[in-house]
Amino acid sequence: MTTPPVRLPDPASLHAAFAGLDAGTADSDLLPALAAAFPGFDFSFAQIDDEYWRDTRTVIRPDGTRVGELRPWMTAELAKDGDDIRALWTRLKETDLQITEWRGNSAFVFAPTGTGVADYIQIALGREVEWRAGPVVNADYRPWGEEELLDPTWPRHKGLPDTDRLAGPIYRLLDRAGGAFVHVRSFLDRCARIERDKREAQRPDLERRVIREVGPAGTRETPFLEAVPDWFDFVPREVRFFRDWEASSAGSRRAFDYWALDVRDYTWKGEREVGFIPRPLKTPRERLLMSAETSVHLLMDRIEAIDREIALPFGWFFLMTHGHWVEADVGLAIADGLKKQRVRLPDADAAVLLRWAEQTYGF
Repeated sequence: MTTPPVRLPDPASLHAAFAGLDAGTADSDLLPALAAAFPGFDFSFAQIDDEYWRDTRTVIRPDGTRVGELRPWMTAELAKDGDDIRALWTRLKETDLQITEWRGNSAFVFAPTGTGVADYIQIALGREVEWRAGPVVNADYRPWGEEELLDPTWPRHKGLPDTDRLAGPIYRLLDRAGGAFVHVRSFLDRCARIERDKREAQRPDLERRVIREVGPAGTRETPFLEAVPDWFDFVPREVRFFRDWEASSAGSRRAFDYWALDVRDYTWKGEREVGFIPRPLKTPRERLLMSAETSVHLLMDRIEAIDREIALPFGWFFLMTHGHWVEADVGLAIADGLKKQRVRLPDADAAVLLRWAEQTYGF
């Protein structure tokens, strides 16, 4: 019997799957709902602690009765007072009206589509909860502009008790920059193709460009493409990240067990912008920073400890390309130690690190 083709998720079907979730069981029902909507995928889930706020707020009464959306409601109330902000604030601070806000965290769903490290899909979600944020205006501070009434930020500086939860959690696609759903291998091909096309478009100008050097013997002119012969061979950092993963000790593990990708794909002023920032799902307790007193042997002890802590061989290297948890100078120092035969790494990892040191990249 012929196996039916696997249907890739699409935005409309994803929205339908999320809409069918009950707030009380949304967390536990999310993956089963996706599996039912898209048979053939083995979905997994990860959440990141990166609180954000939606710009949707509602005015409510203490009993939870909804009065209206904040912006249009507040605009109408301001008009009643002849656009006098002080008069409106004086009036509203004596009421028992409150506002709600939606707070969210990024969440990611993954599913393999093959055996390669980039053979998987990623779905970027927001896990969002609506909270009772506070009074409709801050009674202790008079707003000086209309925007302070329409887009209040003061409730965001405090945590909220669970008794102030009004709705959610709900899940929705986070399509902030065109990267809500990606097939990662196809996305990497897209990154490489767009970078190649951009550079090819520059070829006529680059073929005419020269680099002028003035020295004791006079001025020397070198064609740009002669000075930079690998200009058209440039590999985007996104592609290098996965190539290095596949070529290193990390290659035996699934990348999406350790990293989520904050993907962007949009056009700005006629220019296509495509890429991602990797976001670690497992992090060490402490950052590894370089200092003049740190020996390369101590660095080796520290990177081995990081690998054990996050349970990923050569994991420190990818944390280094991320740019926060391990400083780039650590990688350069270990690469120098390899060249001087003062330290050793597995051959595959040493090759990746030395290649990176010759042409560094980071996010």
